[in-house]
Amino acid sequence: MQFSNVNIIGKEGVKSIVVENGLIRTIVDQRLASAGQNAECIDLAGALAFPGLINSHDHLDFNLFARTGNRIYNSYVEWGADIQSRNKNSIDAVLNIPKQLRVEWGIYKNLVNGVTTVINHGEHLEIQNPLINVFQDCYSLHSVALEKAWRFKLNRPFARDQPFVIHVGEGTDASSYEEIDKLIRWNLFKRKMIAVHGVSMDSRQARAFEALIWCPDSNFFLLNSTSKLNELKKVTKILFGTDSTVSAGWNLWEHLRLARNTNMLSDQEIFNSVTSLPASVWGLQDRGALVEGKSADIVVAKRNDNSHLLDNFFQLNPEDILLVLNKGEIVLFDE
Repeated sequence: MQFSNVNIIGKEGVKSIVVENGLIRTIVDQRLASAGQNAECIDLAGALAFPGLINSHDHLDFNLFARTGNRIYNSYVEWGADIQSRNKNSIDAVLNIPKQLRVEWGIYKNLVNGVTTVINHGEHLEIQNPLINVFQDCYSLHSVALEKAWRFKLNRPFARDQPFVIHVGEGTDASSYEEIDKLIRWNLFKRKMIAVHGVSMDSRQARAFEALIWCPDSNFFLLNSTSKLNELKKVTKILFGTDSTVSAGWNLWEHLRLARNTNMLSDQEIFNSVTSLPASVWGLQDRGALVEGKSADIVVAKRNDNSHLLDNFFQLNPEDILLVLNKGEIVLFDE
């Protein structure tokens, strides 16, 4: 299959992409492109193309919730206790929906946002033929305060060489800061750890983590604060996550614009946080870039104007997405 007349973020000029056997076979300048004898050719009329996005933090079975919170909180512990007492009926109503349906909805949420790989946090899910890649090759610990026996789980003997992913420092109070040091002290075998949120994290603590997953929409909704990324990015890798709709909006593009408005990461750093950088951290070397030989995880979207391609990227919304390929298969398309 050939996709012609497309503008690829990070590449100069109009390109043509040939996809074969689930991989990107060639990317050439449009003026040099010629359709293969048996290739189906789709003219994209100057649309924008970029790698399928990688969402580094979601709870796929928690995406039928409306945003749930009654005020600004000091920590995730305070938030959890409050909504369990004041919003229990609405929470139970969602949890009564079969889990399989809730997981499918979480996959759809990611797909319509242009995500082709999502890292699920929580218990391992059995998903039959998911439309996108659901990554679960990691150890999920909820948090220092709420994960039972987290010390043993983190230091379990004979653990596989997979990262431990944990909510940590999700708050603005002293206990949220102190739990980060407690986690670091108890990482006796120096396991690879990936932190989620890290709102109260400082640069000294950040050095102990392979990466920090930033979820700004969730942070501002619950805590009216977020990670000090302008400092933390100097000592650890920054990945991007949406979190679930229980604490964040469903539109990933609004999250990205919110992140941009903080001015703590450059446009390129934010773009990298949903493409090449998570591909490297999660060991997904075949994804995260539109490069010959990599998996054909490709998103094509409307180009709204003639400004810089990254400016166009940050203007997008789900309704602007024209085409999503996962491993070379079309999984979403505009009529």
